[in-house]
Amino acid sequence: MDKEISVKDKKFRVSITADEIQKNVKRVADEINHDYKGGDIRFVGILNGAFMFAADLIKNITVDCNIDFVKVSSYSGISTTGEVTELIGLNKDIAGKDVIIVEDIVETGITMSKVLELLKKLGARSVKIAILVFKPESFKGGFDIDYIGFRLPKSFIIGYGFDYDGYYRNLPEIYSLVEE
Repeated sequence: MDKEISVKDKKFRVSITADEIQKNVKRVADEINHDYKGGDIRFVGILNGAFMFAADLIKNITVDCNIDFVKVSSYSGISTTGEVTELIGLNKDIAGKDVIIVEDIVETGITMSKVLELLKKLGARSVKIAILVFKPESFKGGFDIDYIGFRLPKSFIIGYGFDYDGYYRNLPEIYSLVEE
């Protein structure tokens, strides 16, 4: 029987086990290690969701690298503008460097488009994207995603960095909402 949990008024079922996650994180790291053999990478992890994926990914990277974590700002005063206006927390100069954005999920691609634009303006030599989950049904971006852990159908997920009202990021598996 599939493992289910109840969260508030909703039911979730395991859709990706912890072992499957680790296997695919290792696969993504192996692809990056192959592509950047002898290189030096600047990883930029997007908080809050990507922290678990980024930590496990970095453990499997064998080429020279460092990582910064950033938040994206889309606020003006106390209300959201709906547009990413800056990266908060980028402490390293990325001019002339190979950068890989580490993100938990890409759905529409709107936020990622802006992050790509901002990193290119900072003079990165190249910018690639590594994500844990891609939802192709929702994608409207005009860019390539270079490293993908999983492709999932449109559904609400929690666990392994994904949250529900800020909670449940700590679950080692990924759970999908059970539609009733």
